[in-house]
Amino acid sequence: MDFDFRCNRLSCRKSLTDKAVHRPDVPVECANELFGASRLCPACETSLVEPNNVPCGWVFGANSDDVVVSSLHPSNDYKTSVLSGLNPATILEICSRAISFWQYQIHQENSFQHAVVRSINDKNAQLQKQLENLVREADSEISLLSSKLSDFERDLDLERRKNRDLQETSRERDKEYQKLKV
Repeated sequence: MDFDFRCNRLSCRKSLTDKAVHRPDVPVECANELFGASRLCPACETSLVEPNNVPCGWVFGANSDDVVVSSLHPSNDYKTSVLSGLNPATILEICSRAISFWQYQIHQENSFQHAVVRSINDKNAQLQKQLENLVREADSEISLLSSKLSDFERDLDLERRKNRDLQETSRERDKEYQKLKV
């Protein structure tokens, strides 16, 4: 499964491509804001005074002032040199922490995506309600206009009949006038 890391800050969420701070979860520019004065883990909000006791799985330097910048695409030489000489138990512990970190990141992304879907569904429901209201208003307006149109057509028919009657009456009177005139 291919997974792109994104910044964990909701206001940023940009894709991390080259380097990140404190394992790959925030770009360097976001780290400057996050770790500046607060000294809180941005993931679980635990104090960074004792960085090894952060429960969310982030790994910080021995000093909370340490900022570890990690390359997201380390070279093969670096990968080999990092694990060379370590005993298998240590390597497995490192792997376990790395997998925990990945699980955390995937959980964060999943939670974010669920929040986005929920927000979109809420907006969709609101728009659907607005659409239904507009359709209802348009239907009632169409019904009202149809009623007025049928009233006007009835009035027009009535006026046409009156006009025909008046024309007939006028012709008959004209005939009578012509007879009287002769």
